[in-house]
Amino acid sequence: MKKYTIGALLFSMMLLNANAQSLQSPDGKFEMNFQLKQGIPYYNLKYNGNVVVEDSKLGLRLFKDTAIKFASEIAKPEDAKFDLNNGFTKTDEKRDAKNETWQPVLGEKKSYINHYNELAVTLHQDATDRNIVVKFRLFNDGLGFRYEFPQQKNLNYFVIREEDSEIDFPNDMKAWWIVADYDSQEYQPQTTKISEIPGRWDQAFDKHSSQTLIKNAVQSPLMLKKEGKNPLYVNVGEAAVLDYPASHLEVDPVNFKFKTHLTPDKQGAKGYIQTSSVSPWRTIIVSPKAEEVLASKMMFNLNEPTKYTDTSYIHPTKYMGVWWEMIIGKSQWAYSTANNVHIGETDFTKLTPNGKHAANNTKVKEYIDFAAANGFGGLLIEGWNIGWEDWIGHNKEFVFDFITPYPDFDIKMLNEYAHSKGIKLIMHHETSASATNYERWADKAFQLMNKYGYDAVKTGYVGDMVPRGEHHYSQWTINHYYRIAEKANEYKIMVNSHESVRPGGESRTYPNWISAEAARGTEHEAFQGNNPDHQTILPFTRWIGGSMDYTPGIFQTKLDYYFPGDKRFVKTTLAKQLALYVVMYMPLQMAADLPENYQRHMDAFQFIKDVAADWDDTKILSAEPGDYIITARKAKGTENWFVGGITDENKREYTVDFSFLDKGKKYEATIYEDGKDADYINNPQSYNIYKKQITSKSKINLKMVRSGGFAISIKPL
Repeated sequence: MKKYTIGALLFSMMLLNANAQSLQSPDGKFEMNFQLKQGIPYYNLKYNGNVVVEDSKLGLRLFKDTAIKFASEIAKPEDAKFDLNNGFTKTDEKRDAKNETWQPVLGEKKSYINHYNELAVTLHQDATDRNIVVKFRLFNDGLGFRYEFPQQKNLNYFVIREEDSEIDFPNDMKAWWIVADYDSQEYQPQTTKISEIPGRWDQAFDKHSSQTLIKNAVQSPLMLKKEGKNPLYVNVGEAAVLDYPASHLEVDPVNFKFKTHLTPDKQGAKGYIQTSSVSPWRTIIVSPKAEEVLASKMMFNLNEPTKYTDTSYIHPTKYMGVWWEMIIGKSQWAYSTANNVHIGETDFTKLTPNGKHAANNTKVKEYIDFAAANGFGGLLIEGWNIGWEDWIGHNKEFVFDFITPYPDFDIKMLNEYAHSKGIKLIMHHETSASATNYERWADKAFQLMNKYGYDAVKTGYVGDMVPRGEHHYSQWTINHYYRIAEKANEYKIMVNSHESVRPGGESRTYPNWISAEAARGTEHEAFQGNNPDHQTILPFTRWIGGSMDYTPGIFQTKLDYYFPGDKRFVKTTLAKQLALYVVMYMPLQMAADLPENYQRHMDAFQFIKDVAADWDDTKILSAEPGDYIITARKAKGTENWFVGGITDENKREYTVDFSFLDKGKKYEATIYEDGKDADYINNPQSYNIYKKQITSKSKINLKMVRSGGFAISIKPL
């Protein structure tokens, strides 16, 4: 055992303190410590004095210059001198704090609180005479940190080989994860310990139209739980991913550690940087309560306020769509039997119709009639435009022009008919992942939308990305998504993207990008299926950074109704489908089933007609990832409340406590619950509806069958 003199010990402590900086959260529960160890930056995080994140490295590896050669840049030991991860001394620190309230254009509450303490540490790399800044913001719900690259003599342009931000946990926590992929997030969530992730990884994915998997890595947001007597919930993610690739998390199963893994381009470069610039924020949300993780708005707070001067055109929308019947195979997107078409050359009026094209005048008018009669504001129509005959799987760049309808789709007549019924049509722009083609046509496409009164577009990116060699989450493509959002804003158009990058709170900056898919949605119920716990996990992962277009509301859950002998089915009860409208925040909110199926259950359909799409307040009443979620929300601008509860494959009971209601007021509650004989496999359409007068002192006990749920509509008397 080494012996130290008191003087030597004091001297070493002085050196440590000289290199260490601490930051506390406004409420004092969190403490972040930053220090340099032999020139290498580290941070850790404590909650109530207990270590949440152990000493974890920070830094980036760089290519030696900005003119890298295609697929030839293999890292060599001598290249390390170009890296921004060692040889640092601290030259400055700045502290700041903010406590503000801001209002989202669309949101789960009328206003969000942004309250943090900030520490910015300037690091100088002596060998290269370069500076970077590591900035930390500590909130009452966790930590955000990022890298900042000031413009300077020796750091103007550089190319990132990899970002090596680590998050090192002291415990083998329970994890809810999906496999990492440069091109898809549409995977079944897995539930294991951190140490068990590699053992499950090879069985955790199915085939997708574009897929580039990262072995033994997972995607963020990643939900974790330290189990035991004093449980702790942790969510790891990223916010403000702008002009930078989206990241994944490499897993060290032995040390319970995660490391950032960025999405590359075809050359293996993971970010082309011109100073001054910043990285995205790495986020760590922490709470002893799962409900508080769900309620966190840290990701949104880490994004900048919007620079849009006019957001008045952005509004919540409840819509229906000519969509589900194509997903299940009852109809088709394509108009003809051809399998090789050329936009601008092929005469579609001379092709042989396939007889199953859904976007035809007669059918669309029927959808318009039903949507209008039931108070919906929008109708999405997929497959309206020419080019669907050979749209996927051919690496084709000029797939669509986004302005030319099929012969059986009269765009002028249908728009006039829709507007006469109070319905706005929602444009569909599937790009087949040909982002270059979409940018070329965007102005003409949005001009057409303005001409006919469309104010929302659903974009899609199915397939391998064009430019060829780019990925769905590489830097170029990330920038493409925001170019489209900015272009849409010029034309006062809202965007709902599919197969795009997952959101990280960027809707604060780009509020017209109101929703995205970016996860495994309802459509997969007609493919490989979604497990009963799927919807109880998504709000803890995908939803932490923004709204998802999950497309719920499927009443006819068994597909043998259409195709006798078909084994496919939606793995929920009908009552759970109703509950999803409350549990899952969706300002662009779809009733996805066919009108004929709603007509057979108009009493249950009433809840979808009544439920709001935007909110003044949200209360997470009870939640456990992978098990159940019960949420209450107050509709925007009204005194109406809605409650939704869902469960996984296990049946549960829950007593709703209505103490969130105003005291002294009486309300009428309409309860939609699973029937006594309901079962998501054997009897999914069994439900019970009843009304009850309640006050803030009332409590109602409700039973959820396996993969079931309940929904409650509450109106003041």
